[in-house]
Amino acid sequence: MSRGAPDIRLVPFDEQHLPGMRELVRDPDVLRFTRVPDPPPDDFPDTWLERYREGRRDGTCEAFAIVDPDDTFLGVAVAPEIDAAARTLELGYVIHPVARGRGVATESLRLLTEWAFAELEPRRIQLIISPENHASRRVAERNGYRYEGTLRSFYVMQDTWRDAEIWSRLPTDL
Repeated sequence: MSRGAPDIRLVPFDEQHLPGMRELVRDPDVLRFTRVPDPPPDDFPDTWLERYREGRRDGTCEAFAIVDPDDTFLGVAVAPEIDAAARTLELGYVIHPVARGRGVATESLRLLTEWAFAELEPRRIQLIISPENHASRRVAERNGYRYEGTLRSFYVMQDTWRDAEIWSRLPTDL
């Protein structure tokens, strides 16, 4: 844990974290800044968990719950896309509203990045961040990620094409 960082850890996401996930996917900022559908289908957390379980088995993605020492759910830290052959991956993090503004996102990304470099030995890690999400951009900067550019009309959400910023980190950036 970094000096002054919150006391958190990443644990494999499982059924016990679903109640927290159900709250998280209904948060207005989550719906604004992520690719979670608005409104999320009632079964979204369950299908999301199953997708990550399958990905965990085949090595294409991974999901962790962010928890405090009392195992209180604080959010999720994910690798939604792992390309083992290309040695590249995407990372992401979503923090529960009660945990925001306390350094949880910064520490979560630090732990997730350490995990990725240690376990997957990638040539490149990238983050996809909404241009309007200034807090997430600061988290990326604090963790040594570099802004590479904005992809225009990168994905569609609610019939609207949205831009996305790409931030990256390479092993040589360490």
